[in-house]
Amino acid sequence: QVQLVESGGGLVQAGGSLRLSCAASGRTFSSYAMGWFRQAPGKEREFVAGISRSGSSAYYADSVRGRFAISKDNAKNTGYLQMNSLKSEDTAVYYCAARNSDFRGEYAYWGQGTQVTVSS
Repeated sequence: QVQLVESGGGLVQAGGSLRLSCAASGRTFSSYAMGWFRQAPGKEREFVAGISRSGSSAYYADSVRGRFAISKDNAKNTGYLQMNSLKSEDTAVYYCAARNSDFRGEYAYWGQGTQVTVSS
């Protein structure tokens, strides 16, 4: 098993940047692919970005491609989501998640979430 804790959320003006972190403990972080999801008030949780176990392959939702960058540092047991050119519609609770395979299967492990608020 792996435990995940997000940090780095906060209030930022539109056009600004934030970097979210996801600290992992438990089993070796390199054994897990990682994803970031978000949930805005009154909306369903949606996929934001994913990265393979090695960190060599990343993919994004169309709404964030070109603005957000996902990465993971297996030596530090930490994943990241760099968010640039933030928009008000990016306001949500952001969750990191982990799964055992790179590109298929459910994300079995979830963090508690961190709030990101973008003011216009």
